[in-house]
Amino acid sequence: MKISILTAFPDLINSYLGASVLGRGIAKGRLEVEVIDIRDFAEGSYRQIDDYSYGSGGMVLMPGPLQKALDSLSGNEKPFLVYPSPQGTRLHQELVEDLSRKDHLVILCGHYEGVDERFVVKNVDLEISIGDFVLTGGEMPAMAIVDAVSRLIPGVVGKSEAVKEDSFFGGMLDTPHYTRPSEWDGEKVPDILLSGDDKAVKKWRRRQSVERTLKRRPDIVGRAGIMPWLSRGAYVMEVHYPVLDKRGEKSSTAITGMDLHDIARACRTYGIKKYLLVTPLAQQRDMVKKIVSHWTEGWGASYNRDRSEAFGTLKIFASVNRALKWVREKEKTEPFKIATTAKSVEGAVHWLSLKRRILEEDLSPVFIFGTGWGLHEDVLKEADSVMTPIAGGLDSWNHLSVRSAVSITLDRFFGWR
Repeated sequence: MKISILTAFPDLINSYLGASVLGRGIAKGRLEVEVIDIRDFAEGSYRQIDDYSYGSGGMVLMPGPLQKALDSLSGNEKPFLVYPSPQGTRLHQELVEDLSRKDHLVILCGHYEGVDERFVVKNVDLEISIGDFVLTGGEMPAMAIVDAVSRLIPGVVGKSEAVKEDSFFGGMLDTPHYTRPSEWDGEKVPDILLSGDDKAVKKWRRRQSVERTLKRRPDIVGRAGIMPWLSRGAYVMEVHYPVLDKRGEKSSTAITGMDLHDIARACRTYGIKKYLLVTPLAQQRDMVKKIVSHWTEGWGASYNRDRSEAFGTLKIFASVNRALKWVREKEKTEPFKIATTAKSVEGAVHWLSLKRRILEEDLSPVFIFGTGWGLHEDVLKEADSVMTPIAGGLDSWNHLSVRSAVSITLDRFFGWR
């Protein structure tokens, strides 16, 4: 990867680039960073690069020297130009990862009142803000961007695992860290870290990350996949009885192959422990067993191994209670039953609140989806919580297929990056 920095103060950038991990990464050839002095492209003995703002105000960087500096960069393809600015989008880890995939990244360091808007409109691909405050120049934000991006380039940071354990990379804040001495100023390192039990230490750190995130930055939980942070499994239940028919009466529905295939694949994708299929009809259960057998044991298993793995998550039950009993025995705890519905239900809870509760209490969630015209009251009243309907569009129309509802729900809770 190549990074070019356009600046009026190259010494600030160069002194930083030569230090620490970033400097060693450049020395090893893991990335190339060049610093371009904008004044080298200015005219006159004063090498002027700024002038007064039209309509009153302070000084603004002129478009001419900036354009010449940008045009001087080598390469056949147009580089991706980033301009650190208070008006930009907020820098976050996912954006850093997007930038790290660019072949040639150019960062323009602004100064004074900023950069002539004509240059911005013509050349800048993305304005980025590192926070809601104002600095005297763009060099510090540029260095922050370079540092964040370079850590994701293989070989710059010594251990790739260190990057994956950082705050935000896995969706949560980092765990607390301790070093020698084991007791300092009357405070001791937690005993679990001195135990030598790697499994217990990993579990403790995972829990500390969750608690720290919920306390300090609950806002980032919404975009975090929480599966790696749970100590128990999560389950999806597709109910074919008791559900409602078109008249609102208790009924049973037929199982469709399309739902089986799509829900099984969604469950495998998001790390669901088991896809629980509930129908009291023996013929329906036998049909499902034949389909599953075809893909897990028969010709289908060798034809499509991914499909075989997806169907390995499916387990069939004759009733909701039997399925819940099986989960209870498997997890050795009471499952947290979340009923879903396309209708407004009094006391329903938003998915973000449910997500935080699952994390906070380290629950084993079972997401219960109805077929037909939705779950019967018998299921809803036994649930620990009912999730508010999936909503979208500009009106109240809401009739998603069960496989669509499952995929949307799983992505909200367990989608990772």
